[in-house]
Amino acid sequence: MPDCRCRAGRRATTMPGMANFTLQRGRVPLLISLPHDGSFIPPEIAARMRPAARRSPDTDWHVGRLYEPLAHALGASLIRPLASRYVIDLNRPADGHALYPGQRETGLVPTIGFDGEALYLDGESPDGAEVQRRINAFWQPYHQALAQELARLHAEHGGVVLWDGHSIRSRVPMLFEGQLPDFNLGTASGASCGAALQARLQACLESLPHFSFAVNGRFKGGYITRHYGDPGAAVQAVQLELAQVNYMDEATFEYHEAGAREVRDCIGRMLQLCLA
Repeated sequence: MPDCRCRAGRRATTMPGMANFTLQRGRVPLLISLPHDGSFIPPEIAARMRPAARRSPDTDWHVGRLYEPLAHALGASLIRPLASRYVIDLNRPADGHALYPGQRETGLVPTIGFDGEALYLDGESPDGAEVQRRINAFWQPYHQALAQELARLHAEHGGVVLWDGHSIRSRVPMLFEGQLPDFNLGTASGASCGAALQARLQACLESLPHFSFAVNGRFKGGYITRHYGDPGAAVQAVQLELAQVNYMDEATFEYHEAGAREVRDCIGRMLQLCLA
């Protein structure tokens, strides 16, 4: 079992020598998961990677900075990893099966980035045994904590909403054509979320004056949305993929507060609808 320590109101779960994730427990039936928020790559892994990959450029940059004040204000739970998706992708199934069959995508332990380039030096890609070690050390603790927090909130409130927060560069030719809409809502084509909540969220997106949006477009929701969402059991799961261009410089990863403020306000409106 992981070693759990509480610090400054946040429950930090650690493994020997490094932190794994943080869990901030809330008081309302809303859990925000940010599975690609981390950018840390352990030195022993980074040493085998190509120099460009060591920057972890495909991180969902600054989503924690967007969501943390919202979670605090609403009293929502918030779970965030510290390790990069290059270490292991927490939004992929542990058995490694594809989320979007027939489309190019990165895997459970990625060996290519969103630009299609190799992440590892020649001959240094992880083998099956290493993949399993990463599942044990990173994937399982995060999902165990996520499932336990969902169960706690469900038991206390009789229902819960899981909000999976993501962001990505606005143009990623390997994954989609052209420019991504600003807000991309995914509910596994309605399977992970009740029709009423989806309709409220879509109406909110339609009211945004400055942003484009898609519902169940290229991003329908990854493993977390699909696995945990069970509207019949009063567990609703929603994924939101943001185009990073609206709140940061996609080349330098610099955060732009003015743009971020408007994006954060829009997210906050949708989160409030989850609690309506």
